[in-house]
Amino acid sequence: MIVATAGHIDHGKTLLVKTLTGVDTDRLPEEKARGISIDLGFAYLPLPNGELIGFVDVPGHERFVRNMLAGVCGIDYALLVVAADDGVMPQTLEHLNILNLLHIQRGAVVITKVDRVDETRVNQVGENVSALLSSTPFANAKVMPVSAVSGAGISELREMLKREAAAQTSRTSADQHFRYAADRAFSVPGSGTVVTGTVFNGKVIPGDRLVISPAGNEVRVRGIQIQGKAAQQAVAGQRCALNLTGTDLEAVSRGDWVLAPAIHQPTQRIAGRVSVLASETQSLKHWTPVHLHLATADVTARLAIRRGESIAPGASAIVQLQLDKPIGALHGDRFILRDQSATRTLGGGIVLDPFVTTQRKSRDAREAELAALEQPTPQATLDALIKLNRPVDLQRFETLFNMPAAHAAALYEKAALVQIGKDTRIGVPRARQQQILDAVVPHLSAFHKAQPQAAGEEAETLRKALAPELSGDAFGTMLRALADTRKIETSGSIARLPAHSTTANTADEKMWQLVQPALEAAGFNAPVIKDLAVQLKLKDAIVKDFLYRKAKSGDVMRVPPERFYTKATLAKLAATAQATAQAQPNGVFTAAQYRDWTGLGRGLAIEILEFMDTLGVTQRIGDTRKMRKDFVPILGAAEIPAKPLLAAPRPAQLPPSSNKPANQRRPNNYYRR
Repeated sequence: MIVATAGHIDHGKTLLVKTLTGVDTDRLPEEKARGISIDLGFAYLPLPNGELIGFVDVPGHERFVRNMLAGVCGIDYALLVVAADDGVMPQTLEHLNILNLLHIQRGAVVITKVDRVDETRVNQVGENVSALLSSTPFANAKVMPVSAVSGAGISELREMLKREAAAQTSRTSADQHFRYAADRAFSVPGSGTVVTGTVFNGKVIPGDRLVISPAGNEVRVRGIQIQGKAAQQAVAGQRCALNLTGTDLEAVSRGDWVLAPAIHQPTQRIAGRVSVLASETQSLKHWTPVHLHLATADVTARLAIRRGESIAPGASAIVQLQLDKPIGALHGDRFILRDQSATRTLGGGIVLDPFVTTQRKSRDAREAELAALEQPTPQATLDALIKLNRPVDLQRFETLFNMPAAHAAALYEKAALVQIGKDTRIGVPRARQQQILDAVVPHLSAFHKAQPQAAGEEAETLRKALAPELSGDAFGTMLRALADTRKIETSGSIARLPAHSTTANTADEKMWQLVQPALEAAGFNAPVIKDLAVQLKLKDAIVKDFLYRKAKSGDVMRVPPERFYTKATLAKLAATAQATAQAQPNGVFTAAQYRDWTGLGRGLAIEILEFMDTLGVTQRIGDTRKMRKDFVPILGAAEIPAKPLLAAPRPAQLPPSSNKPANQRRPNNYYRR
């Protein structure tokens, strides 16, 4: 259990801690000289069961409230200290307000210096304090008179703290990433950089690799100490010192987090609910400059309230805070707001969305999302987000609540949420996912009926029609799932039904009756589109458009640059390649050998082999090729030719224009590419 003192200056907080623990928390020479606490002090009270009560002694002077705020973050219990001779003073009130705003609900009141006054005065101060606490979470707190000088009441206070520590509920550790608020950093000779602070979430062990946030410096935990002794781990709710490697002393300071890389996400825009103290005399207006204290950090910021509105004293509202420099924050973190000069506490609040984006949303949508984030548990928030009928950004949700993916998966299962995508994971209700999947095939069927000559529908158009709430990436994942089960086909950005043919109409059937015989008659030596159009006495554009559409059905295939073959002819060409390979001792053949088997020209033979490479039927190895896989599943069966169409290489021929003597002429190398 971590206990913090609170109260006015010179009310005996430091002496009280020293009497309870034996440790003088005033460690600075200036504190010794002036007799007041300036910075945070730390002490421990060992318990019989081996546990510890950690004490954070905070300064009471109004000039050092920022230090006090760094000390009361992450505590479990508060001791509000009031001197019997002075009674309630200004910093008593301010510290009490801060404890309330930070939602610290467990604590006790300690009336010190009872040895200086009579019993009547002690009772009077006790009544005043009880009246002050009546409207706060400390209304039922115990009021314990003590004297650190005479020892009166100290044993009772110590025993009460031990009982409270025994009743302390341990914080979550296993189900959250590690997060640690640093309040001090120093260098130890032979060890390097050491930070002290409070573990907010998770646990840490030596060797863990962490990040100093918001700077983003990566570090490794070299060692852990609790109460000056080496420890094998530190968990949420404990104070400890971490010896870090990978960073210089100048790179870490009070206000930094030391945390797991998964939750390192600095922010400068926070949405939260802000409550203004009832004691304030003026409302908080839009763009009011403030000091924001969150954990051990202190940054200046501006309060962004809806135009024309303000927050009256004693009231609360959801606002945005625009920070002047980045900090680390997560959903549920409590913060304090002080005025621009940092002399007065204005109010405080709770972080709802620490990752406010500049993306524009409707006012209703944003309000609904923030209302969901005000739900009491992550499960309730998830259920509320699902009801908004928008995909849930799962990575963002897990970071908001500091929740490892494995733990979050149980919540998703309970909420019947399906995860889609890898890089950007979103959650969609299982029923909605099925609804979208069931709608794709009927929609494409209607599209093909309306536009039979279209190759298919653009995926983006399909998304807008069936699932406008999904991103293109998420919708593409769903289409790929349908394609994997062969319910649809995808080609680039186009989606279509497997049975769809862009040439399934009367006009195209007549065209196919002209084109198919011409292609089959050409055999291996298919004409280019221009020559085919001349042969059929049609325009080039008409033949080209038809063949490209026909290729979508697979009846013909384009062999670049401008030749189309029927699937059956290509099967014969693939069979010829297989025969060529089988005729070679090692199964490797050249383009010239394939040319001889097909009887084609060398250029066309190479074009066909390159096309076979793209199909995966053949594989090029330098200037040779080998068969890579069976062509039948791709092109269909075909008879393998028994022998090449050309029995021997053609004789070398001289160019007609050459007049050189025969012994000076260089013969054509028929096999050179």
